[in-house]
Amino acid sequence: MRLVALPWSLWALLSISIPSISASRSENARIDPTFSRSEAEWGNPPPPPDPLPVPPPRPLVIWHGLGDQYASPGMLDFIGLIKQVHPGIFIHSVRLSDEPSSDQRAGWFGNVNEQIAQVAEQISSIPELESGFDAMGFSQGGQFLRAYVERYNNPPVRNLITFGSQHMGISDLPGCKPTDFLCRAAKNAAGAGVYTEWAQHHLVQAQYFRDHKHYDSYLRSNRFLADINNEAREEPDPDNRASKQALKNTTYATNLASLDNFVMVLFNQDQTVIPKESAWFGSYEIPSDDDGTTDPPAIIHMRRQPLYKEDWIGLRTLDEQEKVFMVVCNGEHMRLEEACWLPIVERWTGDVDMDEVNEEDTKRVLELPSLLIQDW
Repeated sequence: MRLVALPWSLWALLSISIPSISASRSENARIDPTFSRSEAEWGNPPPPPDPLPVPPPRPLVIWHGLGDQYASPGMLDFIGLIKQVHPGIFIHSVRLSDEPSSDQRAGWFGNVNEQIAQVAEQISSIPELESGFDAMGFSQGGQFLRAYVERYNNPPVRNLITFGSQHMGISDLPGCKPTDFLCRAAKNAAGAGVYTEWAQHHLVQAQYFRDHKHYDSYLRSNRFLADINNEAREEPDPDNRASKQALKNTTYATNLASLDNFVMVLFNQDQTVIPKESAWFGSYEIPSDDDGTTDPPAIIHMRRQPLYKEDWIGLRTLDEQEKVFMVVCNGEHMRLEEACWLPIVERWTGDVDMDEVNEEDTKRVLELPSLLIQDW
């Protein structure tokens, strides 16, 4: 093996190049320890940023029914079930008193107009509701929430859902259990007359009692239902003293027509609401005179009502926009089986956009044996 001596000039060149290369590699390592030749060559993009947080479901307000109270075991259980369907949802249970027994009593005795004004103030004070909410009313709580929509609606209701509510009132008072002393006391008081001044300010059921046999008496005396249904507003026509002109509150129609959807549930074996079709704005036919009778009384369905045909409250406007849903659930009054309430909660609460509900979801809802959507 022969050793070859390198010329001095070549040694000088190597002594300059080698430190330079080492420094270059070391500098690259300090700038980006994860430097990869393939990333540099192919220009792979950086990992995507974390997704934006998903907003919580739209809040829900629930108004319990007659004989119940805002924090009863049944109400709390139902609220818990909805939270399982829509995790993170904020739910407010309407109360007329923080004391449960007083709240229960207020369902029987009180001035409904004052109660709705109180609830409107209550709702407006809750920060979680300020951008709007869905509303669900059980029995009489349904027409009370409709009154909130028509009279206040600030913050606004998006979807209104009513279960077995008395939108066209009741024509008879239901029976009472032997141990239900509040019910018996209210019914005894109503026996003195549902259209007395005292009853119209103190008996809750009297304020949505619509006697088809004495319709004129109802129009003259009723202080709640006749108003929210825009039935009773009349005054002398200034151009003709012998006639009267109807005064309709156009705000009621405007506010109700602003709903995204109006869902009305009827229980097909309901013997508490008389007639049960009141849940869908149905009522007994009004006789030709104030004291007349019809046996058996015919049912006037929603689309045959003057209230609907002349669009007194915006119901026809909603219906023509395909925003009215008439649902029947199997069972007695307020017997809420899962097959009834679950599809409704899934479809119309929790910020579900109906335009994005796919065909399979719709079929699944409609095929449930105890949930039928009717067209009257």
